[in-house]
Amino acid sequence: MSALLAGLRVVELSAYVATPLCGLTLAQLGADVIRVEPLGGAADRTRWPLSDDGTSLYWSGLNKGKRAIAVDLESEADRRRVADLIVGGGPCVVVTNTSRHADLGYDALSAQRPDLIHVLLDGRADGGAAVDYTVQAGTGFPLLTGTGSAPVNHVLPAWDVCAGLYLAVGLLAAERHRQLTGEGRSIRVALEDVALATAGNLGYLAEAQLTDHKRTKSGNTIYGTYGDDFETADGVRVMIVLLTERHWNKMLAATGLSDAFAGLSKTLGISFTTESDRYRHRDVITPLLARWFGQTPYAQVAEVLTQHRILWERYRSFAELSPTLRELALFGEIDQPGAGRHWAPKSPIQADGSRLDPRAAPEVGQHNDELLA
Repeated sequence: MSALLAGLRVVELSAYVATPLCGLTLAQLGADVIRVEPLGGAADRTRWPLSDDGTSLYWSGLNKGKRAIAVDLESEADRRRVADLIVGGGPCVVVTNTSRHADLGYDALSAQRPDLIHVLLDGRADGGAAVDYTVQAGTGFPLLTGTGSAPVNHVLPAWDVCAGLYLAVGLLAAERHRQLTGEGRSIRVALEDVALATAGNLGYLAEAQLTDHKRTKSGNTIYGTYGDDFETADGVRVMIVLLTERHWNKMLAATGLSDAFAGLSKTLGISFTTESDRYRHRDVITPLLARWFGQTPYAQVAEVLTQHRILWERYRSFAELSPTLRELALFGEIDQPGAGRHWAPKSPIQADGSRLDPRAAPEVGQHNDELLA
C-alpha cells in the first residue's frame, strides 16, 4: 500500500486517549508521528490493561508505529530541543493536550514557523480541565444508560475516541489549507464540546428543549425503534435490531409469528408497521419473541436469523474474540517489546483495498539519538 500521509511529520506531546488516538490514526496512514515524553516515560505508560510482564497494553495499542523521544520538559534547554525539532525541518504538525509550556505553544512556534499547524485538545471550551468520565457525567447520557436509578458511565471512553478523530479531521483540514496557501493554522477541540455537539446532532438536546418527553433508562432496548436482547434455549444471549418494516416482516417469518401478530394487531387495534409503532408496543412484542428464543437452541437461532438477513449478533467477550482475530484482514501480527507477539489492528480505513501493516509501539526514548542528535 502507498502510504496516504507519507511525508507528513507530526510531533505529539500528549497522554491518555484522545490525542494519542489522533496520532495513531495518522501513523496508520503513513505519517511520521513522533511521541514526546518526559524522562522515564509518560504517565499513561503504566495504565491498565497490562501484560503479564507489566507492560501497558493500553499504551502500546495507542502508540503503534510511532517514534518516541524522552526529554525533561521542565528544562528550558530540552524544550528548545523539541522546538527545534518542530520548526527546524520541513512543514510540521504539533498535536498536544497541554498548554502548560508557552514556548511550545502555537504563538511561540508559529513566530518561527508561520506554516505550522498546531492542534490542541482542551477539556472544556473555557480551558478548564475535564476527562471523558467527568464529561460523561455532565452530558445526560449516564442517566439513560443501563437500568436502575443510579447513573451509569459507559465503559467505552466514547468522547475521547470521538475527540481523537475530530482532532485528526481538523488537522487534515488545516493540512489541506496549508497545501493550498502555505499558511499554518491553530486548531482547538474541547472534549466537552465534542460530547455536547453529539448530543445536539442526535436530537437529544433539541428533544429536551422542544418537547415534554421524559427520557428514561431502557436497558438494551433502543429508543424510538425496536431492538432488544434475548436468551436462547441453551443460554446464549443475542441482540436483534428491527429498523424497517422489511426487517419486522422478516423477523416474523423467521420465528413463525406472522399470524400471531396479525391477530394481535386486529384484536388490540394496534399497528406494528412503523418504527414508532414497534417501540410503543415493545411490551407486546418482546414476550412473544422471548418465548421463541427461549425454546430455540443457539445454533438454530443463528441459522434462521442469518438466512432471513436479520440484524443480529451474539454477545461475545474479548476473550472469545481473541482466537478469531487472525482470520480478520483488519489485524496483523506484531511483536511488542515487554508484551510479546499478538494480533493488533491496522487502520479501519482501506485505501485501494489495502492497509499498512501494524508496527510495534516504541520504548521510552527509543529515537532520541536519531531525532535529537
